[in-house]
Amino acid sequence: MKLHVSTTRIDDIAPFLAHIDPHDPLLFIRRGDGIAGIGEAVRLEFSGPERMREAAEAWRRLAAEASVDNEVALAGSGLVGFGSFAFSDDSSAVSVLIVPKIILGRRDGVDWLTRVDGADFGERFSLGDEVHLQLDEPSFSADEYAASVERAVEAIGRGEVSKVVLARPLDAELPEGADLRRIARDLAFAYPDTYTFAVDGLIGSSPETLIRSEKGELSARVLAGSAGRGTDAASDAAAALALATSQKDLDEHAFALRSLLMSLDGYASRILTGESPFTLKLPNLWHLASDVTGQLTGDSSSLDLIDALHPTAAVAGTPTADALRLIAALEPFDRGRYAGPVGWVGADGDGEWAIALRCAQVVRAPAGETATIRAFAGAGIVAESEAGREVAETTMKFMPIADALG
Repeated sequence: MKLHVSTTRIDDIAPFLAHIDPHDPLLFIRRGDGIAGIGEAVRLEFSGPERMREAAEAWRRLAAEASVDNEVALAGSGLVGFGSFAFSDDSSAVSVLIVPKIILGRRDGVDWLTRVDGADFGERFSLGDEVHLQLDEPSFSADEYAASVERAVEAIGRGEVSKVVLARPLDAELPEGADLRRIARDLAFAYPDTYTFAVDGLIGSSPETLIRSEKGELSARVLAGSAGRGTDAASDAAAALALATSQKDLDEHAFALRSLLMSLDGYASRILTGESPFTLKLPNLWHLASDVTGQLTGDSSSLDLIDALHPTAAVAGTPTADALRLIAALEPFDRGRYAGPVGWVGADGDGEWAIALRCAQVVRAPAGETATIRAFAGAGIVAESEAGREVAETTMKFMPIADALG
């Protein structure tokens, strides 16, 4: 398939959300910069253990055949595919790469419009009514989650794994005609320093950069270890200090950072990271965070990189294969695309990918039936973990998506 892609600089297009589909938005933004898509020119679907590798190969073929006229030449301009990938090799959820018919972009004060095969830039859509949903526990309750945490700690005590990340879901019915842009808008407003994304019904706001590649430079942000914010300045500072000195959280973070660095071996050189993690302040949580930078070696694309990196210890555990087996045994549900890579890839293979956290997946329904939306939150379990504390941590991590839905 040969695509004809044209990118031109335009005047301010704010806001993105006024232009995109209310019921199937495509979006990846942070601090007001990013890209949004309208329609589908190409949709590629993948599944199974080779899903990201197959996506990388398919993207190379598609990009090689495309003709691209790009007067902007900024990251996210020209030919772009929005992507969202399932967490598990065995997931029933399809993984996708979507090339929109129209792409709107903004970066470093420059706005642009990309048309694929001469597509028309359509109308603006007024925002629909506020979305008010009540998230409820499905069959897997908080008490059952606590029991799974206890079983995980026992497995760690037996030496089966060093760390495992366990998640739990919450569900809600989605009213017919709900404007999903409302959810994305509320997330972007409340959490401007995170990646707000919407790809094929997966909507969220992730604080964790899986990988970003641009002109040979790589960057990532590892988050593992968290604590709730204080109620005033003194208690907030105390919470940050307690997190920074918590051996349990430092151990959890070390596993995640080591996992990323080992996965980058062979793909990057001159890798740099801090000697110790820093505390990252979000509106509802403190996180232990480490930034990683490096230089890409060879001609690997960002899709090759997410294939090498996923799943990190931050969302699976360590050793990875053993942690995944334990997750399958202790989580009685399919994560779908939760904790999988979400982001975009450009014609040259550069891209920006987050880990799909603080998110919910819309589950479409046949005609006459009610659609649903499923939110997820998880916590890293190590030897020192306590079930009650991990339930509380997942409750805090549900807050961004629960507030946007409520």
